[in-house]
Amino acid sequence: MTAPSTLKRTSTPDLSAGSPLQVAGSYPQSTGGLGEWWQRAACRDRNAELFFHSDHERGPSRAMRTAKAKAVCATCPVMALCRDYALAQPEPYGIWGGLDEQERAQILRQQVS
Repeated sequence: MTAPSTLKRTSTPDLSAGSPLQVAGSYPQSTGGLGEWWQRAACRDRNAELFFHSDHERGPSRAMRTAKAKAVCATCPVMALCRDYALAQPEPYGIWGGLDEQERAQILRQQVS
């Protein structure tokens, strides 16, 4: 999730300083704080397009990309921290901590209930 996406969408992920999603090679140095979890993420050197769908991606193509992204998450040593981050924000797009947008929305709805 580190390379900027060329996908067109109405809202884009936060690529500002301190965000887990930044351009490859521009990660700030570790301060030893809680925010450094993303420096250990399995997705750090992967193309962001694997984790974020295009507006027109549907059906088997989207399911296959989502499965590949979740497979990367399954190997990630900081998957739970990533998931917690995405739920706290809340992140509206992409695969975070092994969860897609709908799965995160369902968890958030259950927390409110």
